Amino acid sequence: MARLNYLELPVADTARAKAFYGAAFGWLFADYGPTYAATTSGDTDIGFQADQGEKTAAALPVIAVDDLEAALAAVTSAGGRVTRPIFAFPGGRRFHFTDPDGHELAAVTAG
Repeated sequence: MARLNYLELPVADTARAKAFYGAAFGWLFADYGPTYAATTSGDTDIGFQADQGEKTAAALPVIAVDDLEAALAAVTSAGGRVTRPIFAFPGGRRFHFTDPDGHELAAVTAG
Protein backbone atom coordinates (compact mmCIF):
# COMPACT_ATOMS: atom_id res chain seq x y z
CA MET A 1 0.00 0.00 0.00
CA ALA A 2 1.29 3.47 -0.86
CA ARG A 3 1.92 5.77 2.10
CA LEU A 4 3.52 9.12 2.80
CA ASN A 5 6.95 8.31 4.16
CA TYR A 6 9.07 11.38 3.58
CA LEU A 7 8.85 15.15 3.23
CA GLU A 8 11.52 17.09 1.40
CA LEU A 9 11.88 20.79 2.21
CA PRO A 10 13.70 23.29 0.02
CA VAL A 11 16.16 25.30 2.13
CA ALA A 12 18.70 28.05 1.47
CA ASP A 13 21.32 26.56 3.80
CA THR A 14 21.43 22.92 4.91
CA ALA A 15 23.66 23.63 7.92
CA ARG A 16 21.29 26.35 9.13
CA ALA A 17 18.26 24.06 8.74
CA LYS A 18 20.02 21.28 10.66
CA ALA A 19 20.99 23.69 13.44
CA PHE A 20 17.43 25.02 13.75
CA TYR A 21 15.59 21.69 13.71
CA GLY A 22 18.23 20.02 15.86
CA ALA A 23 17.91 22.73 18.51
CA ALA A 24 14.13 23.01 18.27
CA PHE A 25 13.23 19.31 18.22
CA GLY A 26 16.40 17.36 19.02
CA TRP A 27 16.43 15.75 15.57
CA LEU A 28 19.49 13.87 14.33
CA PHE A 29 20.66 14.04 10.71
CA ALA A 30 22.53 12.10 8.06
CA ASP A 31 24.43 14.16 5.47
CA TYR A 32 24.21 13.15 1.82
CA GLY A 33 26.66 15.63 0.34
CA PRO A 34 27.15 19.33 1.02
CA THR A 35 23.62 20.40 0.05
CA TYR A 36 21.43 17.59 1.38
CA ALA A 37 20.69 16.21 4.82
CA ALA A 38 17.83 14.16 6.26
CA THR A 39 16.47 13.40 9.69
CA THR A 40 17.09 9.91 11.01
CA SER A 41 14.84 9.96 14.02
CA GLY A 42 11.35 9.09 12.86
CA ASP A 43 9.04 6.93 10.80
CA THR A 44 8.39 9.83 8.44
CA ASP A 45 11.71 11.61 7.95
CA ILE A 46 12.39 15.05 6.51
CA GLY A 47 15.02 15.90 3.91
CA PHE A 48 16.56 19.34 3.46
CA GLN A 49 17.56 20.19 -0.13
CA ALA A 50 19.73 23.29 -0.67
CA ASP A 51 20.98 22.57 -4.20
CA GLN A 52 19.47 25.34 -6.35
CA GLY A 53 19.24 23.00 -9.35
CA GLU A 54 17.50 20.21 -7.41
CA LYS A 55 15.23 21.87 -4.87
CA THR A 56 11.52 22.22 -5.47
CA ALA A 57 9.55 25.46 -5.05
CA ALA A 58 7.60 24.10 -2.07
CA ALA A 59 7.62 21.14 0.31
CA LEU A 60 7.78 17.84 -1.57
CA PRO A 61 5.67 15.01 -0.12
CA VAL A 62 7.21 11.65 -1.03
CA ILE A 63 4.98 8.59 -1.31
CA ALA A 64 6.48 5.12 -0.87
CA VAL A 65 5.26 2.54 -3.39
CA ASP A 66 6.06 -1.11 -4.04
CA ASP A 67 6.30 -0.84 -7.84
CA LEU A 68 7.60 2.46 -9.23
CA GLU A 69 6.75 1.75 -12.86
CA ALA A 70 3.18 0.77 -11.95
CA ALA A 71 2.85 3.94 -9.86
CA LEU A 72 4.08 6.04 -12.79
CA ALA A 73 1.49 4.46 -15.07
CA ALA A 74 -1.27 4.96 -12.49
CA VAL A 75 -0.33 8.61 -11.89
CA THR A 76 -0.38 9.46 -15.59
CA SER A 77 -3.57 7.46 -16.16
CA ALA A 78 -5.27 9.36 -13.33
CA GLY A 79 -4.38 12.74 -14.88
CA GLY A 80 -1.07 13.52 -13.16
CA ARG A 81 1.77 15.12 -15.10
CA VAL A 82 5.31 13.76 -14.72
CA THR A 83 7.72 16.64 -14.04
CA ARG A 84 10.83 14.51 -13.52
CA PRO A 85 11.06 10.99 -14.97
CA ILE A 86 12.29 8.03 -12.90
CA PHE A 87 15.82 8.58 -11.61
CA ALA A 88 18.18 6.94 -9.13
CA PHE A 89 19.37 8.64 -5.95
CA PRO A 90 21.24 7.34 -2.87
CA GLY A 91 18.03 6.01 -1.25
CA GLY A 92 16.54 4.23 -4.27
CA ARG A 93 14.57 5.42 -7.31
CA ARG A 94 11.80 7.98 -7.69
CA PHE A 95 9.91 10.27 -10.02
CA HIS A 96 8.21 13.64 -9.52
CA PHE A 97 4.74 14.58 -10.70
CA THR A 98 2.03 17.18 -10.27
CA ASP A 99 -1.54 16.39 -9.37
CA PRO A 100 -4.46 18.06 -11.20
CA ASP A 101 -4.27 21.03 -8.79
CA GLY A 102 -0.57 21.58 -9.54
CA HIS A 103 0.87 20.21 -6.28
CA GLU A 104 4.26 18.57 -6.81
CA LEU A 105 4.82 15.17 -5.20
CA ALA A 106 7.22 12.27 -5.65
CA ALA A 107 6.82 8.50 -5.66
CA VAL A 108 9.74 6.41 -4.43
CA THR A 109 10.84 2.83 -4.06
CA ALA A 110 13.88 1.63 -2.13
CA GLY A 111 16.81 -0.04 -3.80
